[in-house]
Amino acid sequence: MRKESSPSAAAPAVRLVQVPAELAGQRLDNFLVRLCKGVPKTHIYKAIRGGEVRVNKGRTSADYRIAEGDTVRIPPLRLPDPGQPRPVPGAEFPVVFEDDAILVIDKPAGVAVHGGSGVSFGVIEQLRAARPQARFLELVHRLDRETSGLLMVAKKRSALLALHAMLREGKGGKHYLALVEGDWVNDRQHIRLGLTKWTTQSGERRVKVDAQGQKAHTIVTLRKRYGSYSLVDAELRTGRTHQIRVHLAASGHPIVGDDKYGHDEVRADFARRGFNRMFLHAHTLTLPHPLTGDMLELRAELPPACLKLLKQLESA
Repeated sequence: MRKESSPSAAAPAVRLVQVPAELAGQRLDNFLVRLCKGVPKTHIYKAIRGGEVRVNKGRTSADYRIAEGDTVRIPPLRLPDPGQPRPVPGAEFPVVFEDDAILVIDKPAGVAVHGGSGVSFGVIEQLRAARPQARFLELVHRLDRETSGLLMVAKKRSALLALHAMLREGKGGKHYLALVEGDWVNDRQHIRLGLTKWTTQSGERRVKVDAQGQKAHTIVTLRKRYGSYSLVDAELRTGRTHQIRVHLAASGHPIVGDDKYGHDEVRADFARRGFNRMFLHAHTLTLPHPLTGDMLELRAELPPACLKLLKQLESA
């Protein structure tokens, strides 16, 4: 006799979701990632490409910017193991500044800012899990996983759009501290080298100097010399992927601990000293508040591991 499946075992139904005003303007894939918590991004992209996800009854692409009032059709999207869902552990991070429009945290090294590329979740997913009452939390910019320091999160769509416009126009100042190999000669130096993204044979994303690439501008100021190493301040005048790392490496001074553009033997030497990260820290941020216009001057001091290393170098 054939056994009937119970109602609780029935496949999840198609959902029709109307986009509220506070979520309008973001990419369709990001909207779905947030709405379908725990579902792998590969499943979401496959559903979009296959036409299972529709906006206003029509097929569209992952980079479509959803608008207020759009109706998004979301097909049944299962977790890898429906019986063993893996909830994102909520986490808070040291808060440098917060009001009703923006949140600025001091991100530790070793933590990704978002899920993807082998990482199931990052800072933004953990913040959303820790603040379920928050209707809107979106990254304003990114930091590499091994970079520590100031990270901006928007709590309102209007703040996000205003901050993106400021960053595009080069308003405000973003300064990083980096320990680099070698003796940095010039007290202050402008590096203007175009950058292009490329992918290695193993599928790893990299960036290289390319005269035909995107314009990139970094201002490097010497802070202190430590024998064969130098502590420098790197000010971003543009915000390209891996910009500081590639500009410093191309100048003959790669960042200590950089596993993509640095030297393996140097990284191994510092690991033996107990330093197991890249020495790049988002140190200061100066910009107008996106809604009030008041000037914000924010600062995150070097983490203890970086300060300890500098003391070791100073006494060597």
